[in-house]
Amino acid sequence: MDRLSYKTKSANKATVQKKWYVADAEGKTLGRFASEIAKIIRGKNKPDFTPHVDCGDNVIVINAEKITMTANKMETKVYIRHTSYPGGQRETLAKELLAKKPEALVEKAVKGMLPKNKLGNKIFHNLFVYTGTEHPHGAQKPETLEL
Repeated sequence: MDRLSYKTKSANKATVQKKWYVADAEGKTLGRFASEIAKIIRGKNKPDFTPHVDCGDNVIVINAEKITMTANKMETKVYIRHTSYPGGQRETLAKELLAKKPEALVEKAVKGMLPKNKLGNKIFHNLFVYTGTEHPHGAQKPETLEL
């Protein structure tokens, strides 16, 4: 037997093949949709996944304003931020965030599923979220992603 055939191959920045995908969020459940997107932009769906390398694909999410949540999470889910001043804790309901900035709802869900380090921040830049069906990435010839 040839021992070389059993070597584990690690991907690096030069050997990674990145693709572009378009995912339609219309009628999808936020958490389930975000977990699939997080897997793809992290690269976990590829056979040559390497944990310390950005080997994921680029994903364009369209129709972010038409995403849904189960049960009554639109009225009860609270997003908390702090202004860094005393008494500066601010709360926003998912319903309000969807009305004000629907892209943020999808971005927050996906970002929470990525690693909390420098690589996670870099991987997050592979996600592009837009309201409506138009996006400026037509030159990359993205493939449709069925989730």
